[in-house]
Amino acid sequence: MSPEHNHSYGANKSALLSRLKRIEGQIRGIQKMIEDDRYCVDILTQLAAVKSATHQVALNLLDSHTHHCVKEALTNGTDGEEKIDELMDVVRKFTKG
Repeated sequence: MSPEHNHSYGANKSALLSRLKRIEGQIRGIQKMIEDDRYCVDILTQLAAVKSATHQVALNLLDSHTHHCVKEALTNGTDGEEKIDELMDVVRKFTKG
């Protein structure tokens, strides 16, 4: 990847960063909950919310990557197979238990 590479998420960068900052705040809140000896189920509920939020960020990036980077590679016929393999590798990472 060259420095001048245009990332497919460029149009959503601001929204992605906002979501990640909210997630960061949630994590800090969970740390405080543990420091304050809060009830386990309350902490687990917040952890589930963080997991869901990070999953949504990942799906957004995956969607952008597929519709832009992979599509472009297939259209140009340059590195389509490589992009498909790369995409499948990352999908496998997300579907691991």
